[in-house]
Amino acid sequence: MSVVLITGCSSGIGLETAIAFARRGDTTYASMRDPDRASRLLARAASEGATLEVLGLDVTDDASVRAAVRTVEERHGAIDVLVNNAGIDASGPVETTPIGRAQAVLETNLWGPVRTARAALPAMRARGAGVIVNVTSMVARLPGSLYNGFYAASKHALGALSESLAWELSPFGIRVVCIEPGFFATEIFSTSTAGTADASSPYDADHAWFKQFFVATGQGGGDPAVVAAAVVRAAHDPTTALHTLVGDDAAAYLDVAARVGSYEGWVAAASEIIESVAGPRPVAERARLGGAPTAP
Repeated sequence: MSVVLITGCSSGIGLETAIAFARRGDTTYASMRDPDRASRLLARAASEGATLEVLGLDVTDDASVRAAVRTVEERHGAIDVLVNNAGIDASGPVETTPIGRAQAVLETNLWGPVRTARAALPAMRARGAGVIVNVTSMVARLPGSLYNGFYAASKHALGALSESLAWELSPFGIRVVCIEPGFFATEIFSTSTAGTADASSPYDADHAWFKQFFVATGQGGGDPAVVAAAVVRAAHDPTTALHTLVGDDAAAYLDVAARVGSYEGWVAAASEIIESVAGPRPVAERARLGGAPTAP
């Protein structure tokens, strides 16, 4: 059985991933920034007879990361599987999203996995084995979309970083995998758009149009347990590809991007998809923005 440390386990994919590893008998450390939010996870574990331990770990804090990793290593020598799942979103225009909010996305989604990997890797290398699973997103494989720039940038960056890391670590017997889900029903879809309405913003109506699509599609997404199962498979199957899509919609979106073959074609195709859920893009708002990009 493996020793597993997972970040961001208070809900959604992280919670399901912790349960999935614990269910199969792996020694599971489910971490989260605020352990007081572990009640849902602990209740699920108890109901399934699964054993796990909750750790406090804030991926944006070096000392917190080092302390959590040290706790696991003092008991077991090394972490066998590190799952970087913790992530946040900040839906909004590139121009007007507060810099602090945008920086928080990169700090959590990119620098968080860097911190945890750096903390866990020395013991993994000494043992000559280990797996790092980075939960990214299908957006890491797609052209950018409107009002999602900072999240997409963080996931694209993590995907590229994972490729470099995998190449560097291969001589030491350590694997790296990016799990890239499509739309799955997690809390990120409501939290990412909370408090983003701003009637004074030139983007407000257009952003509201996109949010309608984003939230509706996310809330209607698949079961996060599907992603958790993919993470567990990746951790234990050495043939898993570094880039592993999860969800039929993820594969479908990538097929669309490949078929249209250009950013301009992607804008046209993605606009049709958004309008099929949220209705026509606000024409008056497009005009007020002075010619914002529309479907060619």
